[in-house]
Amino acid sequence: MDPNRTAKPIFGNGDGAPRLLHVAVIPDGNGRWAAGRGLPRTAGHQAGVESVRRLVEAAPALGIGIVSLYVFSADNWERPQAEVFGLLGLLERFFADEGENFRHAGVRVRAMGRRDRLPPGLRSSIGAIEKLTAAGRRLQLRLAIDYSAQEAILRAACRMISSLEISRREFARVLGLANCNESLAPDVDLVIRTGGEQRLSDFLLWESAYAELFFSQKLWPDFQAADLEAAVEEFHRRDRRFGRIAEAVAG
Repeated sequence: MDPNRTAKPIFGNGDGAPRLLHVAVIPDGNGRWAAGRGLPRTAGHQAGVESVRRLVEAAPALGIGIVSLYVFSADNWERPQAEVFGLLGLLERFFADEGENFRHAGVRVRAMGRRDRLPPGLRSSIGAIEKLTAAGRRLQLRLAIDYSAQEAILRAACRMISSLEISRREFARVLGLANCNESLAPDVDLVIRTGGEQRLSDFLLWESAYAELFFSQKLWPDFQAADLEAAVEEFHRRDRRFGRIAEAVAG
């Protein structure tokens, strides 16, 4: 990573500066990492927390303004109960431990997904870290917890039934409200999935319609800042036409 790179605020100021990237991350492989070392799966999730810290530290210097991280899907409730509540407890401790660090680093934390099924302690810690870091402008960290893109799209569609405005932008605004009670976030530019699997797994399906996809064979606890940099460099090599021909994009 180039130490001379500097980050800009994540919210534009109208000066024509390039928009910072919105990167979505599916951090897969914690359980396999632990199993390969003869450790319980919870040890893999604990190791994965360190990768989150590395990601947050490295992102701004790479031109990333928003990171959306798939932490716990709506389908993850089907996992063994001990693993589920171990992971949720780990999240609660993570929020308690990192709140001040994120505030000082200018990282704004937001949670996406349902909260009604989460343990009260975790709901409280989410609200606390969101309030504590609300002024952060260096990086926005959106954590998807008990999240399903299909459910979010369905909720947004239900909210739109009585509306006369059906533009894509208005639907995206309502979808943002369904996701995490925020009006509108920019579309995802780059989706990174670790662990060797090549699917989106119900994560930000609407927002990733034109995202570039980057699949890493590395398990999430092994994912380093250099791997994030490699993914961003690959993104910048991609020819992004959004359905148009190259001449139309250039012109």
